[in-house]
Amino acid sequence: MTPNSPRKSVQIVQSVRKGNKVSQKIVRHVGIATDDSEIEQLKNLAESIKAKLEKDNQLPLFPPEELSRLKKKPLVIVPQTKAENGENAENVSESYNYHYHVNLKDIIEEARVTSGIHDIYGCLFDEMGYDKVFSGRSRQPGLVKIFKDIVIARIANPQSKLATVEMLEEDFGISLPLHKVYRMMDKLDDKSIKRLNKITFQNTQSLFGIKIDVVFFDATTIYFESFSDDEFRRLGYSKDMKFNQPQVLFALLVTKEGLPVGYKMFKGDTYEGHTLLPMLREIKKEFRIDRVVFVADGGMFNHENLEKLESKDYYYQYIVGARLRNMSQRLKEKILNKDSYESYSEGYEIAEFEYEEGRRLIVSYKEERAQKDRKDRERALWKLKKKLEKTRNQKSYLSNYGYKKYLKIEGKSEIVLDKSKISEDSKWDGLHGVITNIKECKPSEILVYYSNLWTVEESFRITKHDLKVRPVFHWTPSRIRAHIAIVFTAYSLVRYMEYRVKLQYKKLSPERIRQILVKIQTSILYDTKKKIRYGLPSKITQDAKKIYSIFNAEPLLTPYIINVVPGKK
Repeated sequence: MTPNSPRKSVQIVQSVRKGNKVSQKIVRHVGIATDDSEIEQLKNLAESIKAKLEKDNQLPLFPPEELSRLKKKPLVIVPQTKAENGENAENVSESYNYHYHVNLKDIIEEARVTSGIHDIYGCLFDEMGYDKVFSGRSRQPGLVKIFKDIVIARIANPQSKLATVEMLEEDFGISLPLHKVYRMMDKLDDKSIKRLNKITFQNTQSLFGIKIDVVFFDATTIYFESFSDDEFRRLGYSKDMKFNQPQVLFALLVTKEGLPVGYKMFKGDTYEGHTLLPMLREIKKEFRIDRVVFVADGGMFNHENLEKLESKDYYYQYIVGARLRNMSQRLKEKILNKDSYESYSEGYEIAEFEYEEGRRLIVSYKEERAQKDRKDRERALWKLKKKLEKTRNQKSYLSNYGYKKYLKIEGKSEIVLDKSKISEDSKWDGLHGVITNIKECKPSEILVYYSNLWTVEESFRITKHDLKVRPVFHWTPSRIRAHIAIVFTAYSLVRYMEYRVKLQYKKLSPERIRQILVKIQTSILYDTKKKIRYGLPSKITQDAKKIYSIFNAEPLLTPYIINVVPGKK
């Protein structure tokens, strides 16, 4: 960087003494920052990487450019036809160790394996310390490797355990018996899961310079491919609309960047409003969080939760979604009064109201949100009208909560749309409120905090769709918990990867990173005459090269020998 440039480079360096002189060598290039905020983030990341390298005693004695020169020299494969035409293999390059004449007619492709996912996510898995999830006696190298392979396979292509084992064999060249996978899952007990949460929290904490001051919370349901319930899998309100299938409740805590803080499982019929406090109790006990702002949606809004959050046992600051239509009549009249609002920008207004002692009610109005609310209601009314015209049993819609608020009985039996209810409903278009006990922040700052709650929703999208956490095919509580632990580990790695790539290179979505790494493959070629097996790496993109450099890894770019049958060369 030039002296006057706003761009600053953050690197990990090592002091090396040569005689009486001390010089510094670059151990790891972390990234380039353009402002103070980015510098601080990169410094925290550098400290995290440095601590892990020192802890594992892996701090290299040579900078990356020297390490690359010390790597094993690649293999040159010289086609047989060139040698026959008088071209000497030794003249191709003097820098290579091995020269083999190859007749391309004798070469067949035995397999093609995906190597990028295991190379990079494998580095991250080890760096994040997930190889320490299992307790003392259970921490066998074979068990850890199975856990690692299954987690990385979940990232590459989430499937059932049986399909995963088949995929590992076909696409990754990894032979893994199914019974060993289940044995590994049985070792993922409560102690291991507690250790998993602790490792994850410490990883996230290290990226923020010890301080995590804003945490986002939400809960979702995970259903099973079954129609029988038990003490853990229970029928309850399903967010997946699978009301006839048992489920469990999955509660998740993340930072505003989407990085994981921890998770907890609950019985399927648990009301989501009752999940926050048990999770906070566990996290407070395990991780000793003191001052932190918890952000959660309206499902967490009840007086019991708020009172306990403010009690001496907890006393946390919070921002929770408010149910405006459930407020007192006096307060609702004030909320609907347009004169109460102050304009912050075009189509965006904010108002603050007296709510209860020590608590603030902040309401925002967005014209863009109002338009969406109107369109959603018009679409729902149009569908409802069409259904009422077609059905003979109109009264059945009165029992459906989604329709009931727009309907009324006219005369003795006719069901019609209630225009007064529709008009009343339209008054709330574009309005959204939050309750908070934070006193020092401006209303606009509180709303910015709350707006980041979408990171939890995105996190659930990643776990449900990208990593396919459901449906679950296991049925014993221990296997269910192990399955969720595997998915949570995969989710954590995906989020850490996204964060690191964004900070050290550029913003790439988890799916884009997956696609880049899945395309890094190696063809296994076999010479049927010479009995030699070669590895032929695929060409990789610039994005892939950058991701490899972030983790101080070097992709194989040239052919190499995998094995030679004794006596053949």
